[in-house]
Amino acid sequence: MNVLLLSMPDSFEHMPSIVIRMPNGALTSLAGNVDSHHRVAVADLILAQKNVRRTVEQLVREWQPQVVGLSVMTFQRKTAIKIISLIRSLKPDVKVAVGGYDPSLASEPYMTNDAGVDFIIRGEGEFTFRELLRVLENGGSFETLPGLSYREAGAWRHNPARPVHSLEGNEIRLPNRKARVLNGYTLLGRQVDVIETSRGCTYDCSFCSIIAMRGRNFHTYSFERVLADIRDAREHGARTIFLVDDNITLNVHRFEALCHAIIEAGCNDIEYFVQGMTSAIANHGETLAPLMRQAGFRYVFLGIENVLEDDLQFLRASAKNRERGEQGQTLGNATMKAIEHLHRNKMFVVGGLIVGNPGDTRESVNANLEFARRYVDWPYIQHPTPYPGTPMTKDFVERNLLVNERVEEYDGTTAVVRSEHLDSEEIEFLRWRKERWMKLAYFPNALRHNPGFVLRNGPKMLKYTFRGCTLRTLLRLEDERTAFRRYRELRAAERAYI
Repeated sequence: MNVLLLSMPDSFEHMPSIVIRMPNGALTSLAGNVDSHHRVAVADLILAQKNVRRTVEQLVREWQPQVVGLSVMTFQRKTAIKIISLIRSLKPDVKVAVGGYDPSLASEPYMTNDAGVDFIIRGEGEFTFRELLRVLENGGSFETLPGLSYREAGAWRHNPARPVHSLEGNEIRLPNRKARVLNGYTLLGRQVDVIETSRGCTYDCSFCSIIAMRGRNFHTYSFERVLADIRDAREHGARTIFLVDDNITLNVHRFEALCHAIIEAGCNDIEYFVQGMTSAIANHGETLAPLMRQAGFRYVFLGIENVLEDDLQFLRASAKNRERGEQGQTLGNATMKAIEHLHRNKMFVVGGLIVGNPGDTRESVNANLEFARRYVDWPYIQHPTPYPGTPMTKDFVERNLLVNERVEEYDGTTAVVRSEHLDSEEIEFLRWRKERWMKLAYFPNALRHNPGFVLRNGPKMLKYTFRGCTLRTLLRLEDERTAFRRYRELRAAERAYI
């Protein structure tokens, strides 16, 4: 069968697409785990943001797919349904399957007749999608496929959930990167790819969809498999690799052993980007941080979440941000110590913070923004967003703080909830006003690390970072709120990918 797998063009706005174009690892994993006789194409539409319609039309014309699968996050839902409509206008008999966080946790919008969806793959999709293709090709019953929802006789049927994969042995094969039909995955001008070494997390942060998606668990791939994946990504041209694990630092000793394995295998000749908990890096940083640097780690997304304890309590993120003493006693917030370990070992900190929580005041928002300005290299500041299935969503609804139900704006940088003290627009304005200058402050580091790329693309990066602003704004001859309104209008226009 001819199979076309698509990820959506909608992207988070923390960096312009010229700086970062990250592939969707789930789609290449699906492609690597279907039966080998299928003809599969993977297209990340983030690589075609300016010509989505034309790209989809060309792909459908060239591949003539019998099955189209779409990976969708909540803020991409509206775009996904438009793309499905376009595909059906080109090939009415095509079978359409959707998967990812949003269809898994909020199936209802995909079950309407207007959505045009035939199948919803809930949770991890490698086995479910492979078995779905077998039934479509050879006949049989859909009701035997765990994790599948499907339309039958005008009604939707939901099979029992599929147990999460253990990741042991060869249960899940390597991704099929050869299936990609678009090119241009880059991070600061270097070709980038993604791999995973584990799945799952045992924490229950209120903002996270992982627990609702797969429960509280942690499963790991063998190092042999991880190294094979790294080599495959490198052979396909990757010079930077993002480890997309839900929480790789959950088992610090395993992460240390992985760093040793990368070094011993000679795979430390490329750069790595990883997500980590502040507590793990603070508590083990004396040995872990130098080892990470030796293994090639250069960027660390640090889940700071918030520097104020009340907000950490709301986010259910206190435990993973605690520094502990030798006897296990709590010594306080681990953030500063984690940052010191990383900076001492010449790694860049991408600081993940969340502002605009229910109890936030202007002072508490500004305290977090000032912390980010002083201590992190690149701010990744978001607003709490009520994604389907998260405890946060229920909390905001019960407190009557949810003010925006347009899910296409659930992108993390559009404030869709208010606090008890600030309206949503004011929260977003406070972030926007300071975050631009934080990003500007990172330019010297980026120039030293990737001088050719920054010299070629610096003006475009600055234009994106300061979009909405004019010379009058920068000279303070215009109220910043006027520029902020222009920024919001531009941001809304950017969502019209199709």
